[in-house]
Amino acid sequence: MQVLPLLDACPKRMEYGPCGGVGFDGSCEIDASRACTFLPRSTVTWTGVDRVSAPPPGPRTAAAAETLASLGTRPWVVADLPARALSVASIDSCAAVLAGEVDAVLAGDAGSARVQFPPAYRAYLLRRAGLRVWTGLNMRDRNRVAIEGELAALAVEGVAGVHCVTGDHTRTGHRPDAAPVFDLDSTEAAALARAAGHVVSVAASPAAPPVERRAARLREKLRAGADVCFVNHAGGAEPVRRFIDEVGVSAAFVPCVPVVVDHASADLLESFTTLVLPDGFLARVREAPDPRAEGIALAVALAEEMLAIPGVVGVNLSGGREGAEESFAEAQAEVARRLQ
Repeated sequence: MQVLPLLDACPKRMEYGPCGGVGFDGSCEIDASRACTFLPRSTVTWTGVDRVSAPPPGPRTAAAAETLASLGTRPWVVADLPARALSVASIDSCAAVLAGEVDAVLAGDAGSARVQFPPAYRAYLLRRAGLRVWTGLNMRDRNRVAIEGELAALAVEGVAGVHCVTGDHTRTGHRPDAAPVFDLDSTEAAALARAAGHVVSVAASPAAPPVERRAARLREKLRAGADVCFVNHAGGAEPVRRFIDEVGVSAAFVPCVPVVVDHASADLLESFTTLVLPDGFLARVREAPDPRAEGIALAVALAEEMLAIPGVVGVNLSGGREGAEESFAEAQAEVARRLQ
């Protein structure tokens, strides 16, 4: 049996690591003074939740079946939900802008906020606004019992998909006093979400170390139960194409496309040191006479390049910043209209 790192060696207690936040120098995203514990080890192969067993895949929910029937028949545009955490008014306002414009909203945690509405309640708010919901579910704040309860509630709510992420540590964000849970990691959560009948998505970070093993890591997530991969910013369409070719197995890919419409959002995106954008992308926004128009045009052009890659079934319009939530929703809606 493969020897695993001790759970306490990884601040996120991951079994199937590494996460996507490894620094370009190989450092842990939580403690830059130490190397990621998974880097010297071979890719951890999927053998089940807690390395013992995994629940068998359950029948798909009606919403999941509809998602699978639609994916691949036409390109999907999935927009990150830019709304403020804990604000029904902000969620309603952004939803009103995006309804009828995008195929789904990726409703994950908002920015650095650590106190969030429960995923199933976020889904309820968005579905009542007429949006198809792809719900983000992190492992930081919930043990496995709470996660199973959320998955059951999301099945009742009829979400289009569940995006399983290990999540940022509580040391990053505005509540470092909160105890991190990390009872499971994203790979184990993918198995539970698939057992609950959902369409399951996971993330991949092709530009983060160990670059040479990122494709193998994704293959293990797919073996665990994932159907879809959201590909984090990797430097443009060609690196995404190479990554998909390297994965080499059947899956649906949804690459991230940055929506950057002002200097503040360019600065924010640049602060995420593990993201790689196409050369000159942010400079073009900053130097344009109309940064908003330039950012929208760049997003449309990059999305069209991504959608031309075999295996890509849609794009994820990512971005946003505090204080400009509705403005970003309007920019995402404009990008989606131009891609029709």
